[in-house]
Amino acid sequence: MKQRTLKNEFTVSGKGLHTGVQITATFKPAEINTGYKIRRVDLEGAPTIDALAENVTETTRGTVVSCKSDKTVKVSTIEHALAALYTAGIDNCLIEVNAPELPILDGSAIIYCQKIEEAGLQEQEAEKEFYVVKKRIKVFDPETGSSLIVLPDDELSMDVMIEFNSPVLSNQFASLEHVNDFKTEIAASRTFVFVREILPLLQMNLIKGGDLDNAIVIHDTEMPKEDLDKLADLMHVERKQVNELGYLNNKPLVYKNEPARHKLLDLLGDLSLIGRPLKGRIVATKPGHTINTTLAKKIRQELRYQNVQAPSYDPNKEPVFDINDIRRMLPHRFPMQLVDKVIEMGKSHIVGVKNITSNEPFFQGHFPQEPVMPVVLQVEAMAQVGGLLVLSKVEDPERYSTYFMKIDNVKFRQKVVPGDTLVFHLSFITPIRRGCAVMKGYAFVGEKIVSEAEFMAQVIKNK
Repeated sequence: MKQRTLKNEFTVSGKGLHTGVQITATFKPAEINTGYKIRRVDLEGAPTIDALAENVTETTRGTVVSCKSDKTVKVSTIEHALAALYTAGIDNCLIEVNAPELPILDGSAIIYCQKIEEAGLQEQEAEKEFYVVKKRIKVFDPETGSSLIVLPDDELSMDVMIEFNSPVLSNQFASLEHVNDFKTEIAASRTFVFVREILPLLQMNLIKGGDLDNAIVIHDTEMPKEDLDKLADLMHVERKQVNELGYLNNKPLVYKNEPARHKLLDLLGDLSLIGRPLKGRIVATKPGHTINTTLAKKIRQELRYQNVQAPSYDPNKEPVFDINDIRRMLPHRFPMQLVDKVIEMGKSHIVGVKNITSNEPFFQGHFPQEPVMPVVLQVEAMAQVGGLLVLSKVEDPERYSTYFMKIDNVKFRQKVVPGDTLVFHLSFITPIRRGCAVMKGYAFVGEKIVSEAEFMAQVIKNK
């Protein structure tokens, strides 16, 4: 799959939930591998913040990201906009905003979804990188009882359960089986607050822009009318006659389980801070911004340690090229044929496999007492896999060969020994020009990178 950005820019305006000021935010197309960036155009120098989990600095009633070089430069209430971008499959977007938060609009993500649809999507010339969940991940907060469990799955899906000690809102459940259903099933669900929370939040200098149109307000504790009137005056909203416990909104609930759906929306927005789309199933119990961003930070830490995930390898899957196909395309023969099969290939990438046995001829001298695969042969095997990708682009590939022209940025991280299975991932850095291909290659054993290199090769017709 290719990366995507917006086809055209769009603008939203409205008041901020916490500041109460009028805000304008413009969402613009961005170059490949940009990710989500937020630019504070109201500040000198227009500093830019990367919307990534490691830059989260606060999670009270919203997710706040700050600039790495200056923590005072921050933007809050980003989760609704990011959820809309994330579920639309947008990888790269620049958001310019003239305030320390994004506008709350109606308290949901639906307006962002509508604006994205109007602006359109643009496919870009770079492959989309996913974070593929390969084993169970769990984060747990013993203080709140909140937990997130992430399980392997072919695409992103979610089950969310919420629990409150409230006679109006106690337990609710929401799920999302396909991200494509976000706009119709989740996006219109609004943020919510209990009346009993309003005064403490105001004392924390929050929700100055909250009202009955941009949040679900839940009245679940009996209060004297004078106290309710004081709260209305503090919030600069019209006083309301309340005769029973329940929801105080001008607009009725969109869904019976709207609060649970909104928690799912928030979780999606916070997961976008991983920096790439996730493939996995999430089971969330009492989620919130703190535990959501804890999970995102945990995954980001793993990605910083190893930026590229190992390809999924199923030995039972039918190969794209078997050994006979490879021999028809490559001139290499024993003892220099170092690719056993190709298990995946796209327009600009390829995945190949080499099984390492104790019978490899190079182990006789490297080394008899401690057999280790020479690292130069790892690079050679990597190049052969890359050669298969290049030759697959020409007619009559058996009439051509690929030759090294340059090798750069070679790194060796771990020994390769008998019994290992090397899995190679090669991709074009730039399109093929004048018969020259520039590629980046990784070699994996299990989930770990054992070597990597960048190289240039030339395709030459055989004499």
